[in-house]
Amino acid sequence: MEQAISIEQRIKEVLTNDPLFQVIQETPNEQHFLSEPYLLELIEKKYYSTPEVASWFDVTDAQLRYYIKPFEEYLFDGQATNPTTATLIRLDFKAILKLRMILLLKDEYRVKGLKQLLRINEDGHMIKRSPTSEILADPIQDKRLDTLSQAFTQIMHTGLFLIEQDEDGEETKIVINEAFLHQKLKVLPSESSQEIEKLHALTEQLEQKNQALAEKVEEILTSNKEDIAVKIREKHIEQNVLNRLENEALEQYMATKNWGFFAKLFHSSQIEIERRQYIAAYIDEHFTEQLTQELNQYHEHLIE
Repeated sequence: MEQAISIEQRIKEVLTNDPLFQVIQETPNEQHFLSEPYLLELIEKKYYSTPEVASWFDVTDAQLRYYIKPFEEYLFDGQATNPTTATLIRLDFKAILKLRMILLLKDEYRVKGLKQLLRINEDGHMIKRSPTSEILADPIQDKRLDTLSQAFTQIMHTGLFLIEQDEDGEETKIVINEAFLHQKLKVLPSESSQEIEKLHALTEQLEQKNQALAEKVEEILTSNKEDIAVKIREKHIEQNVLNRLENEALEQYMATKNWGFFAKLFHSSQIEIERRQYIAAYIDEHFTEQLTQELNQYHEHLIE
């Protein structure tokens, strides 16, 4: 038991803040990733060849190299830990864990999606992340909001409008700056009444466009809030299903296994690995069906 726990703890220490590990932790793949048999053979300070690692992951050497090439900077932390020759690649403990996560996620995200998760640019280099965490908006929505924000800023810089709040501070509205308008009209030279009317008409048009712009911004923000709330609830449902299946699997496992005292004492590491494999297999078998059922019920409730 102690050996298995120490391996799991060491993996979590090595992969702290790793973007792929954060994704793995939110899926049923986490149990599988932390309980694979090859982990018992790994020695942290040792390097392994690609054919040896490929045999653990049930892929060919060529397939393994195919997924190493686009992620070299990520796998080797930008250091020359592998020889510079094209024919010889040596993988250490951390690189093997990272490569395994790539293989577990490749079918869902493909190479392009994995590069986006790792912020790898077209040149194959990783873009350094900001030290503060950010919530990334959808690119299209983000661009639209940015455009609207710039237009709104430009309009407000003209001085023709003011932002006011009611006495309770709960509602914000945009009104014409009467003082500014009167001041500008005073300094105008004597002009015909027709030109003054044109100026008033243009002012009204600007006010209408500004109101429409403000309503559009509010509509987009409201829509985003609703989408985020739904996604948070869906993630909560997914975690509940995962926890429930894990508990069910553990109960079934304990009911079917009757380990003796000496077996527990001398084979504790193997028992722990088998337990995790049993739980991972149980979750893999039932997760999709139960999650789909829970989400359907949730969305039916939303429609009602």
